[in-house]
Amino acid sequence: MTYRIPITQSDLQAYTDGQLSPKRQREVEAYLQENPDAAAKVEDYRLINESIHDFYDPVLQESLPAHLKVQSTGARFRQWRVAAAVLWLGLGGVIGWQLHPVVVTGPVDTLRAQLVNPAAFAHVIYTPEVRHPVEVSGDQQTHMAKWLSKRLNTTIKVPDLTEQGYELVGGRLLPSTDRMAAQFMYQRGDGLRVTLYSRHGAWDNKQTSFQYTRQKNTSVFYWIDGPLGFALVGDLGKKELFKLSESIYQQLN
Repeated sequence: MTYRIPITQSDLQAYTDGQLSPKRQREVEAYLQENPDAAAKVEDYRLINESIHDFYDPVLQESLPAHLKVQSTGARFRQWRVAAAVLWLGLGGVIGWQLHPVVVTGPVDTLRAQLVNPAAFAHVIYTPEVRHPVEVSGDQQTHMAKWLSKRLNTTIKVPDLTEQGYELVGGRLLPSTDRMAAQFMYQRGDGLRVTLYSRHGAWDNKQTSFQYTRQKNTSVFYWIDGPLGFALVGDLGKKELFKLSESIYQQLN
């Protein structure tokens, strides 16, 4: 079908958020039926929106703080609910804007070739290793961060995922097409491992862009933050991997 006004990324995001006019919504729905890749993107956007609600809606259910239960309790209660709603809207606006997928700078094929594919390949190669899964063990985290920062010529931080149930196994330096990359490995109590892959690239996107892909049995959430690209890889469901990605993003920023 030929559209008088081409369907853009903004249209897909507005469709997900229910912000299109009825006419434009029908056009986007027709477009999605003809374009499975675009339909998959919209499904990813919906998942991210659901995750944001899961994280921040509970603030509206919090009980009234003790110090507000004095003097004009009813009025103060209403003020607290209004404040909670404002807080949610503020968090939703900021985090939703940061986490809402947007078009990254540079060809998608280049991004996949330089970031996603090497990250997934390195994950498959090193996570099964028993004796040598990493170059530097997690108990040498300070040394590892300094060493990788020097080799990549940028400040490398090591996210902490212990609250999510993952212990740091360690990290290593890897070649990545035309540059070097860092890989950090984390392990869950049942032995499942996830890896975080990071490198510089030919991109300069100043807004974080979470995108999802799956290669065989491996899921990847990847994003660009300024000159650095990140890819979190693991044999996990999309929602759980997204939660880990969000935690990593917040720690790195």
